[in-house]
Amino acid sequence: MVLDRVSLAVEELEAVRLKDLEGLVQEKAAAIMNVSQPTFHRILESAHRKIADALVRGKAIKIEGGEYVVKRRAGQGRRPRRG
Repeated sequence: MVLDRVSLAVEELEAVRLKDLEGLVQEKAAAIMNVSQPTFHRILESAHRKIADALVRGKAIKIEGGEYVVKRRAGQGRRPRRG
């Protein structure tokens, strides 16, 4: 049996992570994502609709696409060379 699926863009996942998992207010989350608060709200609303569709209708969620930049966390980077 192959499940129907819902595609969630990477920025939609990040919006859900910041707002719902990290508990940030929309203004702070929008600033972190470098988008306006109204844009953040639209991204989050779209993500919530897709996630609800998947949960209620038993669909798989596929994370894909979107526009994003991966930043390294403090302490992560190139390892020093050993002489």
